[in-house]
Amino acid sequence: MPRRSPTIVLLPRQRSVLEHLIRSSTSEHRIVERAKIIVTAADGDIPAEQSVKLRIDRQRIRRWRERFAEAADLLNAAELEPVSDTDLEHLVVDILRDSYRSGTKPTFTPEQIAQVITLACEQPAELGLPFTHWTAAELAREAKKRKIVEDISSRHIARFFGGGRDSATPVAVLAQPEDHRPEGPRDRGAGALRRVPLRQTARG
Repeated sequence: MPRRSPTIVLLPRQRSVLEHLIRSSTSEHRIVERAKIIVTAADGDIPAEQSVKLRIDRQRIRRWRERFAEAADLLNAAELEPVSDTDLEHLVVDILRDSYRSGTKPTFTPEQIAQVITLACEQPAELGLPFTHWTAAELAREAKKRKIVEDISSRHIARFFGGGRDSATPVAVLAQPEDHRPEGPRDRGAGALRRVPLRQTARG
């Protein structure tokens, strides 16, 4: 019996981001194609209907429906935080790229993911920690210390923020309020966020 494709449910801002990617003349063709798969799936189209409408083979449609569904907890937590529209778009694009790997069934709840994102937005120095920028290892250590999660690896933290499986590869985090930038705040609102690099250390 054929495996049933997961149902796709989009929050309003997620749909807005995907529709913007579809309309944008600068979006990569593969990103546009995958965004169309997700939007038509959310509209209720089954893979057979999508295949005819989009002229894409069913196997590829199922693969991207499954991949997006696996990232739903991360996306919903980011939107509820909330992150800026620009950062939400970066996160969606990360999920639609070939390099994204969501791994096994999510181990953490949306609430735990949201708390980790909130932690990444805090300034380490203001918490009395002996470093100025978060690393995946430090975030994992602090999340366990605060009992946000019982256990989590630095590589899993890196994947939360669009990083790869290789812990030596720099990752980007949806963190760092704009008013902490050297050039000062911009008119994006007090809650605006930007992507900043996380340092990688040998610890953790």
